Amino acid sequence: MTVDDLGAALVEQALLEGDFVLRSGKRSSWYLDKYRFETQPALLRDLGDRLAAAAAEAEPDAVRLAGPALGAVALAASAAMASGLPFIIVRGEAKEHGTGNRIEGPFEPGELVCLVEDVVTSGGALVEAVGALREAGLVVRHALCVVDREEGGTDALARHGVRLQPLYRASELLALRQRAARTA
Repeated sequence: MTVDDLGAALVEQALLEGDFVLRSGKRSSWYLDKYRFETQPALLRDLGDRLAAAAAEAEPDAVRLAGPALGAVALAASAAMASGLPFIIVRGEAKEHGTGNRIEGPFEPGELVCLVEDVVTSGGALVEAVGALREAGLVVRHALCVVDREEGGTDALARHGVRLQPLYRASELLALRQRAARTA
């Protein structure tokens, strides 16, 4: 699937219009429903391929991927299968049972990881994940996302020494939606 075809599929399958409250607390007239693209095998496979290629380009020395729970786990797993890199899961907080881990999956302190996320708005969730990974002794310099809503996430991550690389920017997907509406 080409980059434009994949973007068009994201718009068709997951771009919703209405009145939505985002994780950041902001209101939006559109919402990219990650579950509508992460639960579709063909889209998930293509996104995993794109994320694996982006990780190899952005962070060629990374030894594993990392995905925040819950939203990015399917994407990190798909990218791991496409790249052959193992992945770890970053919980929002350490669980109170079992191992009590905040980072799930084996890793060694000092390893370089590439962070994978679904949709980035303000960057708050990724900044938290970066903090947890660094607290565990891992090195994080790059984060990938399917869509950057272009609402401050890039700058928030940059303030923490992390470069955000989106597969798509919101402006690109919204332009695709407008073109599709004109031709319909």
